[in-house]
Amino acid sequence: MKKLVGIAAVAVSALLTACGGGGGSSGESSLDYSISLRAAKTQLPINIANEQPSSGAYARYTTTLYVEAREGGAPIPGGPDIFGCNIGQGLDSGALAYLDGDPAHKVKVKDENGVEIEIEGLYRSVVLGANSGGNSFHFHASNQAGTARITCSVTNPADKRVHSASVDIVVGAATGKPASVIATTQAPRYLGSRDNVNLIRNNVGIQAFLMDDANQPIPDPSAANVQISIRPFASAADASAGARLLSGAQSGSVIQVRTIGGVGLISLSSGPKRGVILVEFTTDRFDNNVSNGIQDPVTSLKAVSVVDAVATKPLTITGEDALDAANGLPFAYALSAEGGVPPYSWSDAGGLPSGLTLDETGIISGTPKTPPGDYAVVVRVADSTGTVATRNIKIKITGALIEPLVFTVNGCSGDLNTACPLPDATTGTPYLYGFSATGGDVTKPIVWSYAPTPLPMTLVATSAGNAGVISTNTVPAGAACYKFFVTATRDTLSATRQVSIRANGGVCP
Repeated sequence: MKKLVGIAAVAVSALLTACGGGGGSSGESSLDYSISLRAAKTQLPINIANEQPSSGAYARYTTTLYVEAREGGAPIPGGPDIFGCNIGQGLDSGALAYLDGDPAHKVKVKDENGVEIEIEGLYRSVVLGANSGGNSFHFHASNQAGTARITCSVTNPADKRVHSASVDIVVGAATGKPASVIATTQAPRYLGSRDNVNLIRNNVGIQAFLMDDANQPIPDPSAANVQISIRPFASAADASAGARLLSGAQSGSVIQVRTIGGVGLISLSSGPKRGVILVEFTTDRFDNNVSNGIQDPVTSLKAVSVVDAVATKPLTITGEDALDAANGLPFAYALSAEGGVPPYSWSDAGGLPSGLTLDETGIISGTPKTPPGDYAVVVRVADSTGTVATRNIKIKITGALIEPLVFTVNGCSGDLNTACPLPDATTGTPYLYGFSATGGDVTKPIVWSYAPTPLPMTLVATSAGNAGVISTNTVPAGAACYKFFVTATRDTLSATRQVSIRANGGVCP
Protein backbone atom coordinates (compact mmCIF):
# COMPACT_ATOMS: atom_id res chain seq x y z
CA MET A 1 0.00 0.00 0.00
CA LYS A 2 1.30 3.43 -0.89
CA LYS A 3 2.30 5.78 1.90
CA LEU A 4 -0.15 8.70 2.24
CA VAL A 5 1.17 12.25 2.54
CA GLY A 6 -0.42 14.83 4.81
CA ILE A 7 -1.93 12.50 7.42
CA ALA A 8 -2.25 14.12 10.88
CA ALA A 9 -0.09 13.06 13.81
CA VAL A 10 -1.02 9.80 15.50
CA ALA A 11 -3.76 10.32 18.06
CA VAL A 12 -3.93 6.99 19.79
CA SER A 13 -2.35 3.56 19.72
CA ALA A 14 -3.24 0.16 21.00
CA LEU A 15 -0.43 -2.28 21.73
CA LEU A 16 -0.62 -5.94 22.64
CA THR A 17 2.50 -8.00 23.22
CA ALA A 18 2.37 -11.73 23.65
CA CYS A 19 5.26 -13.37 25.49
CA GLY A 20 6.32 -16.99 25.14
CA GLY A 21 8.00 -19.03 22.48
CA GLY A 22 11.04 -21.16 22.90
CA GLY A 23 14.37 -22.22 21.49
CA GLY A 24 13.60 -22.04 17.83
CA SER A 25 12.55 -25.64 17.19
CA SER A 26 9.46 -26.45 15.14
CA GLY A 27 6.34 -24.85 16.73
CA GLU A 28 8.37 -22.52 18.95
CA SER A 29 9.73 -18.98 18.61
CA SER A 30 12.92 -17.75 20.16
CA LEU A 31 11.70 -14.13 19.84
CA ASP A 32 8.50 -12.48 21.01
CA TYR A 33 5.98 -11.12 18.49
CA SER A 34 4.24 -7.83 19.16
CA ILE A 35 1.64 -5.83 17.18
CA SER A 36 0.46 -2.23 17.42
CA LEU A 37 -2.49 -0.45 15.81
CA ARG A 38 -2.95 3.31 15.83
CA ALA A 39 -5.30 5.81 14.19
CA ALA A 40 -4.56 9.29 12.88
CA LYS A 41 -7.99 10.48 14.06
CA THR A 42 -10.02 8.70 16.72
CA GLN A 43 -13.16 10.84 16.30
CA LEU A 44 -15.04 11.46 13.05
CA PRO A 45 -18.24 13.37 12.22
CA ILE A 46 -21.34 11.55 11.06
CA ASN A 47 -21.31 11.14 7.30
CA ILE A 48 -24.85 12.37 6.59
CA ALA A 49 -23.74 13.51 3.12
CA ASN A 50 -22.83 9.91 2.15
CA GLU A 51 -19.44 11.08 0.82
CA GLN A 52 -16.95 8.55 -0.49
CA PRO A 53 -13.70 7.84 1.41
CA SER A 54 -10.71 10.06 0.71
CA SER A 55 -7.39 11.12 2.20
CA GLY A 56 -5.75 14.44 2.94
CA ALA A 57 -6.96 17.73 4.40
CA TYR A 58 -10.49 17.32 2.99
CA ALA A 59 -10.99 13.77 4.24
CA ARG A 60 -13.69 14.77 6.71
CA TYR A 61 -15.12 11.32 7.27
CA THR A 62 -12.02 9.13 6.82
CA THR A 63 -9.07 8.33 9.06
CA THR A 64 -5.87 6.41 8.39
CA LEU A 65 -4.89 3.41 10.54
CA TYR A 66 -1.34 2.10 10.88
CA VAL A 67 -0.60 -1.51 11.82
CA GLU A 68 2.92 -2.73 12.68
CA ALA A 69 4.35 -5.99 14.00
CA ARG A 70 7.83 -6.67 15.37
CA GLU A 71 9.80 -9.82 16.10
CA GLY A 72 11.79 -8.93 19.15
CA GLY A 73 12.92 -5.40 18.38
CA ALA A 74 13.01 -5.76 14.58
CA PRO A 75 10.23 -5.54 11.98
CA ILE A 76 8.71 -8.88 11.03
CA PRO A 77 9.54 -10.25 7.57
CA GLY A 78 7.55 -8.75 4.71
CA GLY A 79 5.16 -10.59 2.45
CA PRO A 80 1.55 -10.74 1.25
CA ASP A 81 -1.47 -11.45 3.45
CA ILE A 82 0.31 -10.88 6.77
CA PHE A 83 -2.30 -8.83 8.68
CA GLY A 84 -6.02 -9.43 8.99
CA CYS A 85 -8.12 -6.46 10.16
CA ASN A 86 -11.82 -6.13 10.76
CA ILE A 87 -14.49 -4.05 12.49
CA GLY A 88 -14.99 -6.39 15.39
CA GLN A 89 -17.75 -4.68 17.38
CA GLY A 90 -19.64 -1.45 17.95
CA LEU A 91 -21.15 0.19 14.89
CA ASP A 92 -22.98 -1.84 12.28
CA SER A 93 -22.17 0.93 9.77
CA GLY A 94 -18.85 2.34 8.64
CA ALA A 95 -16.32 0.41 6.63
CA LEU A 96 -12.64 -0.22 5.94
CA ALA A 97 -10.99 0.87 2.72
CA TYR A 98 -7.58 0.44 1.08
CA LEU A 99 -7.27 3.78 -0.83
CA ASP A 100 -4.09 2.45 -2.40
CA GLY A 101 -5.17 2.91 -6.03
CA ASP A 102 -5.07 -0.83 -6.70
CA PRO A 103 -7.81 -1.67 -9.28
CA ALA A 104 -8.37 -4.96 -7.45
CA HIS A 105 -9.73 -3.03 -4.48
CA LYS A 106 -12.20 -0.93 -6.49
CA VAL A 107 -15.83 -1.76 -7.23
CA LYS A 108 -18.08 -0.81 -10.14
CA VAL A 109 -21.33 1.05 -9.55
CA LYS A 110 -23.71 3.17 -11.62
CA ASP A 111 -23.94 6.92 -11.07
CA GLU A 112 -27.18 8.94 -11.06
CA ASN A 113 -27.13 8.93 -14.88
CA GLY A 114 -26.79 5.16 -15.09
CA VAL A 115 -23.15 5.34 -16.21
CA GLU A 116 -20.89 2.64 -14.75
CA ILE A 117 -18.00 4.08 -12.73
CA GLU A 118 -15.33 2.74 -10.39
CA ILE A 119 -15.17 3.83 -6.75
CA GLU A 120 -13.16 2.74 -3.75
CA GLY A 121 -14.38 -0.52 -2.27
CA LEU A 122 -15.70 -0.52 1.30
CA TYR A 123 -15.26 -3.66 3.41
CA ARG A 124 -15.96 -4.86 6.93
CA SER A 125 -12.60 -6.69 6.92
CA VAL A 126 -9.36 -6.38 4.95
CA VAL A 127 -6.17 -8.39 4.45
CA LEU A 128 -2.84 -6.55 4.27
CA GLY A 129 0.68 -7.42 3.35
CA ALA A 130 3.70 -6.31 5.40
CA ASN A 131 6.34 -3.91 4.15
CA SER A 132 9.06 -3.09 6.69
CA GLY A 133 6.87 -4.81 9.24
CA GLY A 134 3.73 -2.72 8.74
CA ASN A 135 1.01 -1.32 6.51
CA SER A 136 -1.80 1.20 6.55
CA PHE A 137 -5.47 1.26 5.63
CA HIS A 138 -8.51 3.47 6.27
CA PHE A 139 -11.75 3.61 8.24
CA HIS A 140 -14.66 5.53 6.70
CA ALA A 141 -17.61 6.78 8.78
CA SER A 142 -21.22 6.33 7.74
CA ASN A 143 -24.46 7.94 8.97
CA GLN A 144 -24.59 6.19 12.35
CA ALA A 145 -23.16 7.59 15.60
CA GLY A 146 -21.28 5.37 18.03
CA THR A 147 -17.93 3.66 18.59
CA ALA A 148 -16.33 1.23 16.16
CA ARG A 149 -13.64 -1.12 17.43
CA ILE A 150 -11.12 -2.15 14.77
CA THR A 151 -8.91 -5.16 15.46
CA CYS A 152 -5.86 -6.36 13.52
CA SER A 153 -4.05 -9.65 14.05
CA VAL A 154 -0.85 -11.35 12.91
CA THR A 155 0.29 -14.96 13.27
CA ASN A 156 3.82 -15.94 14.30
CA PRO A 157 4.75 -18.61 11.71
CA ALA A 158 7.13 -20.25 14.15
CA ASP A 159 4.75 -21.03 17.02
CA LYS A 160 1.41 -20.31 15.22
CA ARG A 161 0.37 -17.97 18.01
CA VAL A 162 -1.99 -15.14 17.01
CA HIS A 163 -1.25 -11.63 18.30
CA SER A 164 -3.80 -8.82 18.00
CA ALA A 165 -4.33 -5.13 18.79
CA SER A 166 -7.41 -2.89 18.71
CA VAL A 167 -8.29 0.78 18.46
CA ASP A 168 -11.65 2.52 19.03
CA ILE A 169 -12.93 5.24 16.69
CA VAL A 170 -15.86 7.40 17.78
CA VAL A 171 -18.25 8.54 15.05
CA GLY A 172 -20.40 11.59 15.79
CA ALA A 173 -22.29 12.13 19.01
CA ALA A 174 -25.96 11.33 19.52
CA THR A 175 -27.79 13.88 21.70
CA GLY A 176 -30.71 11.68 22.72
CA LYS A 177 -33.11 14.66 22.53
CA PRO A 178 -35.97 14.33 20.02
CA ALA A 179 -35.69 16.71 17.09
CA SER A 180 -38.18 15.14 14.66
CA VAL A 181 -41.01 12.64 14.55
CA ILE A 182 -41.95 11.15 11.20
CA ALA A 183 -44.77 8.66 10.64
CA THR A 184 -45.16 6.02 7.95
CA THR A 185 -48.21 3.90 7.20
CA GLN A 186 -48.28 0.20 6.47
CA ALA A 187 -48.92 -0.72 2.84
CA PRO A 188 -51.23 -0.18 1.06
CA ARG A 189 -51.28 3.04 3.16
CA TYR A 190 -55.04 3.48 3.17
CA LEU A 191 -57.98 2.00 5.07
CA GLY A 192 -61.32 0.57 4.17
CA SER A 193 -64.25 2.09 6.03
CA ARG A 194 -65.37 0.02 9.01
CA ASP A 195 -68.42 -1.45 7.26
CA ASN A 196 -67.09 -1.75 3.72
CA VAL A 197 -68.14 -4.92 1.88
CA ASN A 198 -65.17 -5.05 -0.48
CA LEU A 199 -62.81 -6.87 1.91
CA ILE A 200 -60.59 -3.81 2.30
CA ARG A 201 -58.93 -4.07 5.71
CA ASN A 202 -60.15 -1.48 8.20
CA ASN A 203 -57.03 -1.47 10.38
CA VAL A 204 -53.55 -0.34 9.41
CA GLY A 205 -50.25 -0.20 11.28
CA ILE A 206 -48.45 3.15 11.67
CA GLN A 207 -44.87 3.60 12.84
CA ALA A 208 -43.46 6.81 14.31
CA PHE A 209 -39.72 7.38 13.84
CA LEU A 210 -38.01 9.61 16.44
CA MET A 211 -34.63 11.08 15.55
CA ASP A 212 -32.35 13.42 17.50
CA ASP A 213 -30.37 16.48 16.36
CA ALA A 214 -27.71 14.25 14.81
CA ASN A 215 -30.33 12.27 12.84
CA GLN A 216 -29.83 9.27 15.13
CA PRO A 217 -32.64 7.11 16.52
CA ILE A 218 -33.73 8.13 20.01
CA PRO A 219 -32.46 5.67 22.69
CA ASP A 220 -35.05 3.40 24.29
CA PRO A 221 -36.88 5.49 26.92
CA SER A 222 -38.10 4.43 30.36
CA ALA A 223 -41.58 5.89 29.78
CA ALA A 224 -43.93 6.70 26.92
CA ASN A 225 -42.28 9.24 24.62
CA VAL A 226 -44.75 9.57 21.73
CA GLN A 227 -48.34 10.76 22.02
CA ILE A 228 -50.60 9.92 19.09
CA SER A 229 -54.00 11.53 18.68
CA ILE A 230 -56.79 11.67 16.10
CA ARG A 231 -57.25 15.32 15.19
CA PRO A 232 -60.72 16.17 13.83
CA PHE A 233 -61.07 18.99 11.32
CA ALA A 234 -64.13 20.87 10.11
CA SER A 235 -64.86 19.22 6.77
CA ALA A 236 -67.15 16.69 5.15
CA ALA A 237 -63.96 14.76 4.34
CA ASP A 238 -63.23 14.23 8.07
CA ALA A 239 -63.47 10.48 8.72
CA SER A 240 -62.38 10.61 12.38
CA ALA A 241 -65.84 9.82 13.81
CA GLY A 242 -65.73 6.27 15.18
CA ALA A 243 -62.02 5.84 14.34
CA ARG A 244 -59.64 4.83 17.13
CA LEU A 245 -55.98 4.21 17.86
CA LEU A 246 -54.81 0.90 19.31
CA SER A 247 -51.70 -0.17 21.21
CA GLY A 248 -51.82 -3.09 23.62
CA ALA A 249 -54.41 -2.30 26.29
CA GLN A 250 -54.83 1.28 25.01
CA SER A 251 -57.74 2.14 22.75
CA GLY A 252 -59.14 5.57 21.95
CA SER A 253 -58.54 8.86 20.19
CA VAL A 254 -55.34 9.58 22.22
CA ILE A 255 -52.70 7.03 23.24
CA GLN A 256 -49.07 7.13 24.38
CA VAL A 257 -46.37 4.60 23.47
CA ARG A 258 -42.65 3.97 24.02
CA THR A 259 -40.25 3.68 21.12
CA ILE A 260 -37.87 0.78 20.57
CA GLY A 261 -34.77 1.76 18.63
CA GLY A 262 -36.44 5.07 17.90
CA VAL A 263 -39.59 3.44 16.47
CA GLY A 264 -43.06 3.50 18.05
CA LEU A 265 -45.81 1.25 16.68
CA ILE A 266 -49.57 1.75 16.85
CA SER A 267 -52.50 0.77 14.67
CA LEU A 268 -55.43 2.81 13.39
CA SER A 269 -58.94 1.43 12.96
CA SER A 270 -61.43 3.26 10.76
CA GLY A 271 -64.94 4.40 11.55
CA PRO A 272 -68.00 4.16 9.29
CA LYS A 273 -67.16 7.23 7.16
CA ARG A 274 -64.90 7.43 4.17
CA GLY A 275 -62.60 10.40 3.73
CA VAL A 276 -59.43 11.28 5.63
CA ILE A 277 -58.29 10.61 9.20
CA LEU A 278 -55.78 13.19 10.41
CA VAL A 279 -53.34 11.71 12.97
CA GLU A 280 -51.04 13.90 15.07
CA PHE A 281 -47.74 12.64 16.52
CA THR A 282 -46.11 14.55 19.39
CA THR A 283 -42.92 13.95 21.38
CA ASP A 284 -41.31 16.06 24.11
CA ARG A 285 -37.85 17.42 23.37
CA PHE A 286 -37.51 18.53 27.01
CA ASP A 287 -37.17 15.04 28.54
CA ASN A 288 -38.23 12.52 25.87
CA ASN A 289 -41.25 11.70 28.06
CA VAL A 290 -44.89 12.51 27.29
CA SER A 291 -46.41 10.68 30.27
CA ASN A 292 -45.44 13.52 32.65
CA GLY A 293 -46.75 16.33 30.45
CA ILE A 294 -45.37 17.88 27.27
CA GLN A 295 -43.16 20.91 27.83
CA ASP A 296 -41.36 21.33 24.49
CA PRO A 297 -43.48 19.64 21.81
CA VAL A 298 -42.16 18.32 18.50
CA THR A 299 -45.11 17.49 16.25
CA SER A 300 -46.00 16.10 12.84
CA LEU A 301 -49.23 15.18 11.06
CA LYS A 302 -50.15 12.12 9.02
CA ALA A 303 -53.22 11.85 6.77
CA VAL A 304 -54.65 8.37 6.19
CA SER A 305 -57.28 7.89 3.49
CA VAL A 306 -60.42 5.84 4.22
CA VAL A 307 -62.23 4.34 1.23
CA ASP A 308 -65.30 2.19 0.70
CA ALA A 309 -63.75 0.53 -2.32
CA VAL A 310 -60.71 0.65 -4.53
CA ALA A 311 -62.54 2.42 -7.28
CA THR A 312 -61.99 2.12 -10.99
CA LYS A 313 -63.60 5.50 -11.63
CA PRO A 314 -61.42 8.49 -12.56
CA LEU A 315 -59.29 10.21 -9.94
CA THR A 316 -60.98 13.37 -8.63
CA ILE A 317 -60.40 15.82 -5.80
CA THR A 318 -63.41 16.04 -3.48
CA GLY A 319 -64.35 18.19 -0.48
CA GLU A 320 -64.80 21.92 -0.05
CA ASP A 321 -63.69 24.38 -2.69
CA ALA A 322 -63.67 27.33 -0.26
CA LEU A 323 -61.79 27.45 3.06
CA ASP A 324 -61.52 30.12 5.75
CA ALA A 325 -58.36 30.86 7.72
CA ALA A 326 -57.49 33.68 10.14
CA ASN A 327 -54.29 35.69 10.18
CA GLY A 328 -52.03 34.75 13.07
CA LEU A 329 -53.95 31.58 14.06
CA PRO A 330 -52.85 27.96 13.41
CA PHE A 331 -54.70 26.33 10.51
CA ALA A 332 -54.93 22.71 9.33
CA TYR A 333 -57.09 21.07 6.70
CA ALA A 334 -56.82 17.65 5.00
CA LEU A 335 -57.65 17.51 1.31
CA SER A 336 -59.44 14.42 0.01
CA ALA A 337 -59.67 12.54 -3.27
CA GLU A 338 -61.47 9.52 -4.64
CA GLY A 339 -61.14 7.21 -7.61
CA GLY A 340 -57.91 6.11 -9.19
CA VAL A 341 -55.75 3.75 -7.15
CA PRO A 342 -54.75 4.95 -3.65
CA PRO A 343 -52.54 5.97 -1.95
CA TYR A 344 -52.51 9.56 -3.15
CA SER A 345 -49.66 12.08 -3.28
CA TRP A 346 -50.46 15.79 -3.09
CA SER A 347 -48.59 18.89 -4.21
CA ASP A 348 -49.14 22.64 -4.42
CA ALA A 349 -49.55 23.88 -7.97
CA GLY A 350 -49.46 27.52 -6.86
CA GLY A 351 -51.22 30.28 -4.97
CA LEU A 352 -51.02 29.25 -1.30
CA PRO A 353 -51.11 32.28 1.02
CA SER A 354 -47.91 33.11 2.90
CA GLY A 355 -47.56 31.00 6.02
CA LEU A 356 -49.44 27.96 4.66
CA THR A 357 -47.91 24.84 3.09
CA LEU A 358 -49.30 21.66 1.50
CA ASP A 359 -47.49 18.39 2.19
CA GLU A 360 -47.60 15.22 0.11
CA THR A 361 -50.27 13.62 2.33
CA GLY A 362 -52.73 16.40 1.52
CA ILE A 363 -52.50 18.49 4.68
CA ILE A 364 -52.66 22.27 4.31
CA SER A 365 -51.24 23.67 7.53
CA GLY A 366 -49.44 26.61 9.06
CA THR A 367 -50.21 30.08 10.40
CA PRO A 368 -51.32 32.62 7.78
CA LYS A 369 -49.41 35.87 7.68
CA THR A 370 -50.64 37.82 4.70
CA PRO A 371 -53.02 40.67 3.84
CA PRO A 372 -56.65 39.58 4.22
CA GLY A 373 -58.56 38.60 1.11
CA ASP A 374 -59.43 35.70 -1.19
CA TYR A 375 -56.56 33.59 -2.53
CA ALA A 376 -56.97 31.32 -5.57
CA VAL A 377 -55.04 28.09 -4.97
CA VAL A 378 -54.43 25.17 -7.33
CA VAL A 379 -53.90 21.76 -5.69
CA ARG A 380 -52.67 18.64 -7.43
CA VAL A 381 -53.06 14.95 -6.54
CA ALA A 382 -51.48 11.87 -8.10
CA ASP A 383 -52.47 8.27 -7.38
CA SER A 384 -50.16 5.26 -7.20
CA THR A 385 -50.33 4.74 -10.96
CA GLY A 386 -49.21 8.30 -11.72
CA THR A 387 -52.65 9.57 -12.76
CA VAL A 388 -52.98 13.27 -11.90
CA ALA A 389 -55.96 15.47 -11.03
CA THR A 390 -56.01 19.19 -10.21
CA ARG A 391 -58.58 21.50 -8.66
CA ASN A 392 -58.98 25.20 -7.96
CA ILE A 393 -59.93 26.11 -4.40
CA LYS A 394 -60.31 29.43 -2.62
CA ILE A 395 -58.77 30.25 0.74
CA LYS A 396 -60.24 33.31 2.40
CA ILE A 397 -57.88 34.98 4.86
CA THR A 398 -59.65 37.03 7.51
CA GLY A 399 -58.37 39.38 10.18
CA ALA A 400 -55.82 42.13 9.93
CA LEU A 401 -52.20 41.31 9.17
CA ILE A 402 -50.63 41.79 12.58
CA GLU A 403 -47.10 43.14 12.57
CA PRO A 404 -45.00 43.15 15.77
CA LEU A 405 -45.49 46.13 18.07
CA VAL A 406 -42.39 48.35 17.72
CA PHE A 407 -41.68 50.97 20.41
CA THR A 408 -38.52 53.06 20.08
CA VAL A 409 -37.41 56.18 21.97
CA ASN A 410 -35.27 58.64 20.01
CA GLY A 411 -34.03 55.71 17.94
CA CYS A 412 -33.19 53.71 21.08
CA SER A 413 -34.71 50.23 21.42
CA GLY A 414 -32.54 48.84 24.23
CA ASP A 415 -33.62 46.20 26.72
CA LEU A 416 -35.17 46.92 30.11
CA ASN A 417 -31.74 47.22 31.71
CA THR A 418 -30.68 50.05 29.39
CA ALA A 419 -32.36 53.44 29.83
CA CYS A 420 -33.15 55.35 26.64
CA PRO A 421 -32.39 59.09 27.17
CA LEU A 422 -35.15 61.67 26.74
CA PRO A 423 -34.46 65.40 26.20
CA ASP A 424 -32.97 67.22 29.20
CA ALA A 425 -35.20 69.22 31.56
CA THR A 426 -34.52 72.63 33.16
CA THR A 427 -36.24 74.30 36.12
CA GLY A 428 -38.46 77.15 34.97
CA THR A 429 -38.98 75.69 31.49
CA PRO A 430 -42.10 73.60 30.68
CA TYR A 431 -41.30 69.97 29.71
CA LEU A 432 -43.21 68.01 27.05
CA TYR A 433 -42.47 64.70 25.30
CA GLY A 434 -44.61 62.33 23.23
CA PHE A 435 -44.07 58.57 22.85
CA SER A 436 -45.15 56.64 19.74
CA ALA A 437 -45.28 53.01 18.63
CA THR A 438 -46.10 51.14 15.42
CA GLY A 439 -47.40 47.71 14.52
CA GLY A 440 -49.99 45.48 16.09
CA ASP A 441 -53.67 45.52 15.15
CA VAL A 442 -54.13 49.00 13.70
CA THR A 443 -57.87 48.83 14.42
CA LYS A 444 -57.10 48.88 18.16
CA PRO A 445 -55.83 51.90 20.15
CA ILE A 446 -52.42 52.04 21.83
CA VAL A 447 -52.70 52.33 25.61
CA TRP A 448 -49.78 53.84 27.54
CA SER A 449 -48.82 52.99 31.12
CA TYR A 450 -45.94 54.06 33.36
CA ALA A 451 -44.06 52.76 36.40
CA PRO A 452 -43.56 53.83 39.05
CA THR A 453 -46.58 56.03 39.65
CA PRO A 454 -46.89 58.84 40.29
CA LEU A 455 -44.27 59.73 37.72
CA PRO A 456 -41.10 61.52 38.93
CA MET A 457 -40.28 65.18 38.27
CA THR A 458 -44.02 66.13 38.73
CA LEU A 459 -44.69 64.67 35.26
CA VAL A 460 -48.31 64.15 34.21
CA ALA A 461 -49.27 61.46 31.66
CA THR A 462 -51.92 62.09 29.01
CA SER A 463 -52.82 60.64 25.59
CA ALA A 464 -53.16 62.27 22.19
CA GLY A 465 -54.57 59.75 19.74
CA ASN A 466 -52.14 56.80 19.83
CA ALA A 467 -49.33 58.89 21.33
CA GLY A 468 -48.39 58.85 24.99
CA VAL A 469 -47.58 62.34 26.29
CA ILE A 470 -45.71 63.33 29.47
CA SER A 471 -45.51 66.96 30.56
CA THR A 472 -44.91 69.36 33.49
CA ASN A 473 -44.63 73.10 34.05
CA THR A 474 -42.71 72.73 37.33
CA VAL A 475 -39.42 70.94 36.92
CA PRO A 476 -37.93 70.51 40.43
CA ALA A 477 -34.77 72.48 41.21
CA GLY A 478 -31.43 70.74 41.58
CA ALA A 479 -29.37 68.42 39.40
CA ALA A 480 -30.90 64.97 39.15
CA CYS A 481 -31.46 61.92 36.94
CA TYR A 482 -34.99 60.54 36.74
CA LYS A 483 -35.65 56.99 35.44
CA PHE A 484 -38.96 55.19 34.86
CA PHE A 485 -40.60 52.56 32.62
CA VAL A 486 -43.02 53.19 29.75
CA THR A 487 -45.25 50.43 28.31
CA ALA A 488 -47.20 50.55 25.02
CA THR A 489 -50.07 48.03 24.76
CA ARG A 490 -52.18 47.35 21.68
CA ASP A 491 -54.71 44.54 22.07
CA THR A 492 -52.65 41.47 23.11
CA LEU A 493 -49.25 42.93 22.16
CA SER A 494 -47.09 45.09 24.42
CA ALA A 495 -43.58 46.59 24.53
CA THR A 496 -41.76 48.21 27.47
CA ARG A 497 -38.78 50.58 27.51
CA GLN A 498 -36.82 52.16 30.37
CA VAL A 499 -36.22 55.91 29.88
CA SER A 500 -34.20 58.59 31.68
CA ILE A 501 -34.34 62.41 31.96
CA ARG A 502 -31.41 64.57 33.07
CA ALA A 503 -32.61 67.61 35.00
CA ASN A 504 -30.49 70.76 35.50
CA GLY A 505 -27.26 69.14 34.33
CA GLY A 506 -27.69 65.94 36.32
CA VAL A 507 -25.74 62.83 35.30
CA CYS A 508 -27.49 59.54 34.46
CA PRO A 509 -25.25 56.54 35.13
